[in-house]
Amino acid sequence: MSAQPATVSAPVAAVPPASAPGPKKKGGGWITALTWVVAIIFFIPILWMVLTSFHSEADATQSTPAFFAPLTLEGYRNFFGAAGASPWPPLINSAWASIFSTALVLILAIPAAYALSVRPVRKWSDVMFFFLSTKMLPAVAGLMPIYLIATKIGMLDNIWFMIIIYTSMNLPIAVWMMRSFLADIPPALFEAASLDGANLVQTLRRVIVPIVAPGIAATALICFIFAWNEMLFARVLTGVVAETSPVYLTGFVTSQGQFLAQVCAAATVISLPVLIAGFAAQDKLVQGLSLGAVK
Repeated sequence: MSAQPATVSAPVAAVPPASAPGPKKKGGGWITALTWVVAIIFFIPILWMVLTSFHSEADATQSTPAFFAPLTLEGYRNFFGAAGASPWPPLINSAWASIFSTALVLILAIPAAYALSVRPVRKWSDVMFFFLSTKMLPAVAGLMPIYLIATKIGMLDNIWFMIIIYTSMNLPIAVWMMRSFLADIPPALFEAASLDGANLVQTLRRVIVPIVAPGIAATALICFIFAWNEMLFARVLTGVVAETSPVYLTGFVTSQGQFLAQVCAAATVISLPVLIAGFAAQDKLVQGLSLGAVK
């Protein structure tokens, strides 16, 4: 009796069962629609301001809004014309104070955030709370002491004093933001830079800055907006020489009337630098604000 050779069957790879499509998230369409509604509600005042700036004073001050009133550049001509003080010095003062103070904030905030995140000092949480506590005091509460100091040292109506004020105002929030960005950098990168012989300045310039560039852009844009829009200290501490654009804007509201079309034209022009900076850095802003959000 001859033995039949045993047949070895090749293993058949198990085919995973087709996964059923997951249930669709309910309410996604409603959330999107609600987001659009909220965005439109916030955008309507801006649209109305821009539209009013192209109307005449007679059409702008009507009790019934004139949507289809004739368009004119009268408001912009009055703003840039010789009807009052030139708007260029306040605009230049605001640009100079905002840009220079933002640069100083970044120069001071990045090393401070590095010391509080990558190379944490002792009781770093107390240091962060101290930075946060400086924002708890209402700005008007410190206005009188700052005014007296500026008077004593002869720095009233001085743009350099406003740069110092804006730097001190924005530094705490910049340190908080930059620390959250730097805390998400893997420690192995710093160890590798240290093994390669890089010092602190080289590590900051070649390792940290390229990685957290979106965070730096987001921090810089927020500090620029805060400095550009600040009016309380500028109203009290400046006069003619260091007047900023928000203070200049309030000069259009006089006892003779509000000159609504001219005010809207001035507000539109003054808002343009912030809008341009926001659109130019919107990709970096989104990346920076979402940096570290997903682990």
